Amino acid sequence: MTMTITAVRPLHRILGLGFGVALAFGCSVGVGILRLPGTLAGALGDSRLIVLFWVLGGLYALLGAVAVAELAAMIPTAGGFYVYARRAFGDRGGFVIGWSDWINWVSSLAYQAITAASFLSALWAPAAAYNRAAALSILSVFTGLHWVGLRLGRAVTGGISVSVGLMLLMLVIGCFIAPPAPALTAAAPANSVASLPLMSMAMVAAIVMALRSVLVAFDGWYGPIYVAEESTDPARTLPRAIIGGTLLVAAFYLVINIAFIRVLPLPVLAASQLPAADAASLFLPRGGAEIVTAISLMTVLSVMNATLICTPRVLVGLGRDGLGTQKAAAVSVSGTPRFALGLSSVTAALLVLTGTFEQVLALSAVVFVFNYISAYAAVFVLRRREPTLPRPYRAVGFPLSTAIVLLGSVLFLAAAVAGDRRSAIIVATLLVASVPAYAVVVRRRAVAQAGI
Repeated sequence: MTMTITAVRPLHRILGLGFGVALAFGCSVGVGILRLPGTLAGALGDSRLIVLFWVLGGLYALLGAVAVAELAAMIPTAGGFYVYARRAFGDRGGFVIGWSDWINWVSSLAYQAITAASFLSALWAPAAAYNRAAALSILSVFTGLHWVGLRLGRAVTGGISVSVGLMLLMLVIGCFIAPPAPALTAAAPANSVASLPLMSMAMVAAIVMALRSVLVAFDGWYGPIYVAEESTDPARTLPRAIIGGTLLVAAFYLVINIAFIRVLPLPVLAASQLPAADAASLFLPRGGAEIVTAISLMTVLSVMNATLICTPRVLVGLGRDGLGTQKAAAVSVSGTPRFALGLSSVTAALLVLTGTFEQVLALSAVVFVFNYISAYAAVFVLRRREPTLPRPYRAVGFPLSTAIVLLGSVLFLAAAVAGDRRSAIIVATLLVASVPAYAVVVRRRAVAQAGI
């Protein structure tokens, strides 16, 4: 028998479709899109393959969005992937997904703070001597903004997402206006898909690496599920926000890559560490690098802002259901789960100070795929177990569409394990360690129930 603890004060239902799309955009679009086109060019060695892989990545993310949209509209509760895992697989399954998801978010938050401080140092030299202090200051500022209340957080999210979108759009327009760099005649990069023997093991390995990079770039499209309980009309808003946000991100990624391919010869693109800066230098001979750095800083701040929205909601769900501290379920008058927000920010700050976030973040390539697998499997389980449960939105193409992304995620996980066995062993250890941790939680919950 499970126990659900209801917060004294509910979360505020004030978030509409625009916020949901902005959150999906903010969770997904990071600095990677300014760097990754060069990585893909080196791995694939052909501009047509680059475009094809971004299209495939967008389609794969869209199929995932369609599946998760059914769960979000059906169970519009705070907690993210944890909510669906608990409904489909019970408290134990929910506990594993919830806590691993929260740890992943927190380590990402620490990394984002350090990265933002690095970009700030590039724009303002004095900050370079105090990188960690700058990271903690940035983290504190955004935590403070969300601490004030949900309405301010909503305004910040919309403003920063629009700003990043406009900056990227200006970069794309500049690439299409500028004359292309002189074409270079060169063979495809060594060890790229275009230069390797057809269907050789080396070619397959290069394709897998390229696909992994593209799929990681799309990660974050599910951001709206964490504020499901705060959506004004979740049955309609959540599917539109999740799917619409995914389509928006996919369109941005595709256009940005086409713009870079147009203005930079493939050998230059493949050798570039920051294609955005190389492209900007063609139409902005002076100040182009600084502008790209500013765009990079804004994208990191956008992701950090989105992370600070999503992370506390995981603790809210766990706290309500007796799988975490009950204090995390408390909501302020202004609509902020302040204890959960504070605990998340303080934990991220400790990771910044100790540098341990790098070790934790290395696990994310393995951990976050568990979320995908649990959610897609939950669609099948709940369709079979609870067929009469109202489904305001039903996954288009089910069961085939959901089976494709479920199988793809399993293969993605296998590739991640093969590519980083050390992280895989650590993740496996953490999963085993969750067994006694869950036993402690269950014991504490039983004591609480006996005291009621």
